[in-house]
Amino acid sequence: MNQLATLGNFDAASFDMGSSSPGLTKKQKAAIIVRLLSSEGEKLPLMQLSDDQQTELAEEISRLSMVDKDTMNTVIEEFCNELEAIGITFAGGLDSALKLLQGQLTPSAESRLRKLAAGNSRSDPWERIAALETDALAPIAEEESIEICAVLLSKLTVAKSAELLSKMPGEKARRVAYAVSLTGNIAPETVWKIGQAIIAQVDAVPVRAFTSGPVERVGAILNYTKATTRDDVLTGLDEADKDFADQVRKAIFTFANIPVRIAPKDLPKILRNVPQESLLTALAASVTGENAKAAEFILENMSKRMADGLREEMETLGKIKEKDAEEAMGAVVNVIREMEAAGEIFLVAEDED
Repeated sequence: MNQLATLGNFDAASFDMGSSSPGLTKKQKAAIIVRLLSSEGEKLPLMQLSDDQQTELAEEISRLSMVDKDTMNTVIEEFCNELEAIGITFAGGLDSALKLLQGQLTPSAESRLRKLAAGNSRSDPWERIAALETDALAPIAEEESIEICAVLLSKLTVAKSAELLSKMPGEKARRVAYAVSLTGNIAPETVWKIGQAIIAQVDAVPVRAFTSGPVERVGAILNYTKATTRDDVLTGLDEADKDFADQVRKAIFTFANIPVRIAPKDLPKILRNVPQESLLTALAASVTGENAKAAEFILENMSKRMADGLREEMETLGKIKEKDAEEAMGAVVNVIREMEAAGEIFLVAEDED
């Protein structure tokens, strides 16, 4: 009996054993094993079975009355032999396969498999929905009815529900919040179908070939181009699409943007990662012109002793070649970009104080 207590974590599908025990069907033997393990306090994963299988199992348990000790021992021995013969188990179904292979498939292959699994799956769709970001759920909530949105909020965590509610227009948010109070009598099957419908909408969104948008990609490219090339491109974008050009300008981060995009408290961390020679050259090349404010911002937000030392060295450098200046400023910007990507600093939005 103590050995059987370790079997509670086995897939419930493994209860469908052979029929070597005389006079017993597979379902009857499964009922005996479930009854035995339940009496030992084991909680079996019966929810992994379909509703029909759960119903049949419960009915079989209800029909059994008494089982003699020899029959019970025979069933136990057969069950243990079945378990010992198992080398590896698979839960079955595309949903289980996708969980197993998550992060190892291409986006296009995963999208195709999810579409194949849609409609035939009996797994809980709300597990996937709960894992989605609110940005992915917001467009769905925008299009769906008040009642569907109320169910959606009820199935998410409180924090994620609050975040999603804040993305809705005021009037709809109020109506959805009230509708949540009316969801108490919704049948589980209805909630499951709503979850399946939401997942179908998520899977219907085409897989994006690029992880970032066009604005971010163009901005990132222009970050590493020469200033003259960058200005020419932006001028051309102004003529072709003024709105797109304005968005790209906001995505670009250059040396001149340091005073408005870098918090003073982050500057010491940044400067520790910038090569001293690059910093000195960048500052010396920025005494006048559009980069002068950036140079002054940097010098003002370091110790007075260090700033005075840099100013003295800057005077000895004389005129800096344009190519050397761009490389030095690029080195400073690269450090800032790398630290931002690593989450070590955060760039200030241009419309923030």
